[in-house]
Amino acid sequence: MGYGARRRNEFPQMKSREKQQSAGHLFLGIDTGGTYTDAVLWAEGASGKREGLVAKAKALTTRHDLAVGISGAVDRVLGEAGVDPASIKLASMSTTLATNALVEGQGGRVALVMIGFSETDLARDGLQTALGSDPVIFCSGGHDVHGRAAELDLSPLEAGLAELADGVSGFAVCAYFATRNPAHEIAARDLIRNATGLPVTASHELSAKLGGPRRALTTLLNARLISMIDRLVAATEGFLSARGIHCPLMVVRGDGALVSASFARSRPIETILSGPAASLVGARHMTGLDDAVVSDIGGTTTDVAVLDRGRPRLDPEGATVGGFRTMVEAVAMRTFGLGGDSEVALEAGALDPRILLGPRRLLPLSLAGMVHGAKITDELERQLRAPNPGRLDGRFAVRTGVPERLAAGLTAPEAKLYGAVAMKPAPLDALLSSTAQAATLNRLVARGLVHVSGFTPSDAAHVLDRQSNWDPVAARLGAELFARRRDGRGQAIAASGVAFSERVLAALTRLSAEVILETAFAEDGLDGAASVAHALVQRAVDGRPGIARLAVTLDRPVIGLGASASLHYAGLPPLVGNRCIVPEDADVANALGAVVGQVRVSAEAVVSQPTEGVFRLSVGQDAPRDFGDELQALVEAELRVRAIAASQALDAGTDSAEIEVGRDVQASTVEGRRMFIEARVTATAAGRPRIAK
Repeated sequence: MGYGARRRNEFPQMKSREKQQSAGHLFLGIDTGGTYTDAVLWAEGASGKREGLVAKAKALTTRHDLAVGISGAVDRVLGEAGVDPASIKLASMSTTLATNALVEGQGGRVALVMIGFSETDLARDGLQTALGSDPVIFCSGGHDVHGRAAELDLSPLEAGLAELADGVSGFAVCAYFATRNPAHEIAARDLIRNATGLPVTASHELSAKLGGPRRALTTLLNARLISMIDRLVAATEGFLSARGIHCPLMVVRGDGALVSASFARSRPIETILSGPAASLVGARHMTGLDDAVVSDIGGTTTDVAVLDRGRPRLDPEGATVGGFRTMVEAVAMRTFGLGGDSEVALEAGALDPRILLGPRRLLPLSLAGMVHGAKITDELERQLRAPNPGRLDGRFAVRTGVPERLAAGLTAPEAKLYGAVAMKPAPLDALLSSTAQAATLNRLVARGLVHVSGFTPSDAAHVLDRQSNWDPVAARLGAELFARRRDGRGQAIAASGVAFSERVLAALTRLSAEVILETAFAEDGLDGAASVAHALVQRAVDGRPGIARLAVTLDRPVIGLGASASLHYAGLPPLVGNRCIVPEDADVANALGAVVGQVRVSAEAVVSQPTEGVFRLSVGQDAPRDFGDELQALVEAELRVRAIAASQALDAGTDSAEIEVGRDVQASTVEGRRMFIEARVTATAAGRPRIAK
């Protein structure tokens, strides 16, 4: 039985507002997270006055068929509100799926095409690490900083296309200085599309910034995420249509802005940090606080950011997720692999091993037990009857249920093990026969093909009766298996499963304090990770006594978000030295934030001077144009970026955009003479999304 089939009995009845039909507009907000899919109905009066949250609901996210989780949440919220689905004028969604995929190293297999670069460029900006074992093709070509072309040779790409088409899910193309002249990227993109029909991402479509390897990294990650976001959007659109909800569908971008679903499908990389960005908008809306540290704990990640004067701080250098610095403009959010479904492990080789959490997400035993019943509990009881604890006790493998085409390019060992994993969980102590197979399983998990189920903080909460929506029996058995493991002295690490579960939840609260403080230190210009790891900070957080008394205190309160925030953040204030506010609707902050934002897009043009008296304009997909006059080039640049921004705003989902244009002209004075260096002209279009007539 799939997760969605049991959803009606999974959750206690969620709090519902007084049923009402808005005289104005009714908006549907959806957030698809790694564990839950949330839905809210939000009313806006005809005059624009906000009437507030009408109803909210949750259902399990079903990765094998995202429509099941979406329909579970939306059907429930519509039922609670008692509204006609046809009255909904706008649907908007945020998601942590792209963020989680990058944190967990997941995504489709992609071929990277580098034009004008050499193999040494792979060593820069983490590109080689991100590429992993995915194929890369080098072609000669590219342009210089002024857009002048080198000779293009795509024959290496043509020779490899037939073989690659059967082994990858998409292509990423990056050419040298493509932001100044995209002609060679366009040629490669068109060649690939005509020959394979597969999705192709070209780097100039994503960023106008210089820095080839980091632009290539961003393009690679975008190509990897296309199939995932495409499935999410298709599932949502299909469900809305089936329920008679005929309205525009928007997606929250990483900077908090809204864009149309079709816009997000082609640029899924821009949805990284979508969920966290929406949560910031929701946090500000719910609390009215202008200055706060916002910490959103989900099943897979904890996302921490800072509100200053009512607005989230943006990261001018580009979002960092999963250890990769991208060129995506997004909230200055730090994402940590720490959540309710984080993997629980023990420090190896220590006399008194610490509890380690994350960064990988596991399918909680209590959730697996609820879905698969005796298939889980019988195996756990078998392992408990064994005289000695086993290394793989309490662990299972199960297919995620994604389409078979996403399993393209598996090695022989991977294909063999994948064939042995079914839609019903298999205990790892029976499935794996060697350490090498464990590594193979991890690669299948990284590809998003297999889930590993095991003990998590969510299970610990079930053991302690602080969470009750899944199967507590499977959770208790998993806790007992962990408790009987041995420390470095040969003693059991905990007196009981209950005692072990207490330690797990305490560890999660303690680590939550650390990630919040790490973010605060980083925002103050320090090395956040090194600062929070310093012995003095650790001593201050723990409140250990000494002749020298130490304390660490945030200058602003923490807003705790997420369904489990009230549980895990109850003990947070003494650790961070300030209060922690968990709003009433903290569990659906992302879905709420998804419906209160604006569409916002921007376009940029660059004017350079390749030779004295020549002013070269590079903008969008246009070929570079030369002008004999600086002012003429700047005027044309403004006209082009204004037109591009207006067109993108329409594509992104607004009919009422206001456009602002700014110039940044760099010049110097040499011996009393002004010398033009470079100019950037930027147009930003913003407006509320269009709604159904």
